[in-house]
Amino acid sequence: MAHAPSAAPTRRRILAGGAASALGLPAVAQGTWPNRPIKVIVPFATGGGTDVTMRLLAPKLGEVLGQNVVVENRPGAGSTLGTDFVAKSAPDGYTFALATLSSTGIAATLYPNLPYDPVRDLTAIAPTVFIPTSLAVATRGWNVRTLDAFVAALKARPGAYSYGSSGIGTTGHIASANFLSHVGARAEHVPYRGAGASFTALIAGETQFTHDIPSLLKPFHEAGQAKVLFVNQAERSVLLPDVPTAAEAGLPDYKAYSWYGIFGPAQLPAPIVSRMAGAIEQAMSDPALSARFHEMGTPPMLGWTPERFARYVADEVVAWAPLVRASGARVE
Repeated sequence: MAHAPSAAPTRRRILAGGAASALGLPAVAQGTWPNRPIKVIVPFATGGGTDVTMRLLAPKLGEVLGQNVVVENRPGAGSTLGTDFVAKSAPDGYTFALATLSSTGIAATLYPNLPYDPVRDLTAIAPTVFIPTSLAVATRGWNVRTLDAFVAALKARPGAYSYGSSGIGTTGHIASANFLSHVGARAEHVPYRGAGASFTALIAGETQFTHDIPSLLKPFHEAGQAKVLFVNQAERSVLLPDVPTAAEAGLPDYKAYSWYGIFGPAQLPAPIVSRMAGAIEQAMSDPALSARFHEMGTPPMLGWTPERFARYVADEVVAWAPLVRASGARVE
């Protein structure tokens, strides 16, 4: 049975609180965290995969933690603006980021003057979902319906066509640049402020292709406003069963993916890291929420410890460095 806390603080509590205050850390040993709302920064505009993911997760995470989890969008600079905000926030357990592969593994190489180190300046807490990507082409303005025809069109007019993304340095940007490098073609990159604007340009025929999440591209594919040429996963997507995998389409060695994860500032106290990681695992394991993410084609990444996630992020920085360089992508 739970017992109500004593109204009068004991000498031990006073000393513990004083020590924590002297170190500039929250008195988490007393079990007081969290005692106010928690903010999670989404470093992308509203309407994209990160925004949808965090807004689905936030209510259940708040329920587990016993505090409201507030989602705040801070887009800009290919997701590095909002991520940097969190890296420079106080490590008190009230400001986190839903960062991505583009904010960490890709950004480390893409930005020569990145204002934060993804490994040193962030505390990796837990991944949330894995993100397969798909390539979609516009249907307005040209008659390209197969991968072979698409590649042939790109090569026939080098640099004449363009591709959109939700920002410089995002996974969609690097995936498209790597695709062009892989097939030996050229096209111009047009960064937008979020996936929504990128999709609007695609269906209007202002850009000719994009890489993004299958669930977000599905409505345009089904409406005939765009055509998804392949999905980057081992098996066909349940969302787009008529669309081949990259291997089936003739690109067995081409890979493109992302993931989203929760990060805090560096030097976040271990008790907060542990509790937050446990809360994320519990929330993501909720049957209804897990089913929703599976329906979106973004399966939950369960069973990770903070230590394992931190190693994974560090490995991604190393693994993506040559891919970013080979893509020819650069910050303007």
